[in-house]
Amino acid sequence: MCSYRKAKEQNKKSTTLIPFRCRRVYRFSIRLSGTGIMAAVEVEVEAEKVVAELRERCATPASLLRDVAAAMAGEMGAGLEKEGGSRVKMLLSYVDKLPTGREEGLFYGLDLGGTNFRVLKVHLGGSKKHVVNSESREVSIPPHLMSGTSSELFGFIAGELGKFVAEEEEGTDMPNGKKKELGFTFSFPVRQRSVASGTLVKWTKAFSIDDAVGEDVVAELQTAMVKQGLDMHVAALINDAVGTLAGARYYDEDVVAGVIFGTGTNAAYVEKANAIPKWEGELPNSGDMVINMEWGNFYSSHLPIYEKLTSGMYLGEIVRRVLLKLSLQSGIFGSIDNSKLKTRFHLRTPHISAMHHDETPDLKIVAEKLHQILEITHTSLEIRKMVVEICDIVARRAARLAAAGVAGILMKLGRNGGINNQRSVIAIDGGLFEHYTKFRECLESTLGELLGEEASKSVAVKHANDGSGIGAALIAASQSR
Repeated sequence: MCSYRKAKEQNKKSTTLIPFRCRRVYRFSIRLSGTGIMAAVEVEVEAEKVVAELRERCATPASLLRDVAAAMAGEMGAGLEKEGGSRVKMLLSYVDKLPTGREEGLFYGLDLGGTNFRVLKVHLGGSKKHVVNSESREVSIPPHLMSGTSSELFGFIAGELGKFVAEEEEGTDMPNGKKKELGFTFSFPVRQRSVASGTLVKWTKAFSIDDAVGEDVVAELQTAMVKQGLDMHVAALINDAVGTLAGARYYDEDVVAGVIFGTGTNAAYVEKANAIPKWEGELPNSGDMVINMEWGNFYSSHLPIYEKLTSGMYLGEIVRRVLLKLSLQSGIFGSIDNSKLKTRFHLRTPHISAMHHDETPDLKIVAEKLHQILEITHTSLEIRKMVVEICDIVARRAARLAAAGVAGILMKLGRNGGINNQRSVIAIDGGLFEHYTKFRECLESTLGELLGEEASKSVAVKHANDGSGIGAALIAASQSR
């Protein structure tokens, strides 16, 4: 792996400057006494072993990715057959009508997914004007309401929504007899039974409101709005993946799926209703049904849990664990306090993105992040290069697996090649895709690799912005009564 014959021959008591040449690009210059040469050699060998093992375990050849795509498509089919029949939940969203771009009027969106929520108003001007204008406001939820009662939380939300509506609608009137329509993005697990109803399965993040579990969150919000004297109807309950699909479909009728690669990951796509065996009741007039895949827990014989390899929540943590192993196994960072390096989730994906995109000659940004975040100081240029490669290995694997998931959707829809060259657009949102340039570029190139040159001509990937906000309002418009 490394050549140290010359170093061994110079094993003298005098101080010697030894250039260590590794299998890849790393060359460590360490000033040593003769008795320390072999120890330094061992440090480098152990460091390269860690990186080589990571490189091998994170390899994603095209053959593996095609197997992952085929497994995803297979799990999608199984999930449509019956409830609980697949690792991919394939939940019915009950959204059977997506925006066409011809919608007109004022519509509202409410996005609740964390410690803040957003309210917005969208003015739609039909096929010629599209979105005439939009206004929004973000509101922080007082901490005590996140562990209080359901009526307190939804009462607060309805109150803030009422203030927003009153301020934004001064001097404007709704048509006689027409209620204001609201799309509600609710990013917590719900069991949905119609387009505008869903019972809360459990809270996640910082919320713990026991009396809301098992209750219809739309009914809770609707009741709170009535108490506030707010004449508004919740037209749809969605999540951010469905919103991303709707927001992109408004502008482009060829959009077939909305995908999120952010802190977490999910996807939603348009399925033919008659291709859903578990569907009960009369088929919708449109003939279509948006499926909320909930693909985060997908796994196969080819890889462990999908979300933990592809989402922003975990990529920084994976790199931290590799760097900790590098430190403990090789001592390459010298005698340091590993407390920061041992703290779970202390290194975040924005940090590794900054290091990965460092183009300064001496990798100054890498040195700064290692110092500021992990208290690792006095790193050589070669050590920084090694850190960049670790970031590259982890992010590249994530992006290539992300592309395999998208390819699986296209495979399920029969849009991955063959005689059907119908144009297919995949709309993707989320901070990981938007801000991590190397991740985005690798995802796009890998999708082309998997589809092949001819099929790739009819498939486009587009960044879709704010599906959880404007997308919710647009679905309210498409479901408007």
